[in-house]
Amino acid sequence: MNELILILSVIFIFGAVLAGYALFGKSGLYCISAVAAVFANIEVLILINAFGMEQTLGNVLFASTFLATDILSECEGRKFANKAVMIGIFSQVFFLVLSQSWLLYTPSENDGAMGAISQIVSNTPRMILASLSVYAISQFFDVWLYHKWWDFTKNKFKNTDKFLWLRNNGSTLLSQLLNTLLFTVIAFAGTYDFITLASIFGSSYVIYVFTSLIDTPALYLAREICRRKRRGLGQLL
Repeated sequence: MNELILILSVIFIFGAVLAGYALFGKSGLYCISAVAAVFANIEVLILINAFGMEQTLGNVLFASTFLATDILSECEGRKFANKAVMIGIFSQVFFLVLSQSWLLYTPSENDGAMGAISQIVSNTPRMILASLSVYAISQFFDVWLYHKWWDFTKNKFKNTDKFLWLRNNGSTLLSQLLNTLLFTVIAFAGTYDFITLASIFGSSYVIYVFTSLIDTPALYLAREICRRKRRGLGQLL
């Protein structure tokens, strides 16, 4: 059942990224970046077994932020991709401060939620602080590397359209490796033993490799959506 839910999650989340871009353009991707950056830090608290590996949730949702920045890099430009990263960082800081303020309240005697919420958000600060630093490093690295690959293929083959798969996977796979290593150490060191840490790192990166390969056709679809929008705008003008 876990495996089926994970597969359906990939389809739903990546489909939502494309739908957000098709319906709302850059704003849709900014929204996805903000929501995913916050919710992934909550999901990551859950450990599951799937495909023979112990893994944390949140990997697929976090991977969607890389798809969003790659779409922005490809279709809108580096400045807008970096803006999405900044929005993700801002969203995490906002949620961190807000969620910790909840713990300062004295709940009513009729309250039935504070115990469960405090159990979640009291574990969240380390996750978000780890995610903030790792998110900023890996995402800015991803955007930078995406355009480095683009410059390389453009200069070598004199074409800006070809090798989209190379700049997508060449940037995402390396930035996800950096992200997985840093996040596993910062977020979980001292919490789990080395074997569990190695399992979390290995399973997380396997998922990121899978999602990186899957998001390539999504990126091609996003580029086509962008071109159709621009053709439609050109006809209106």
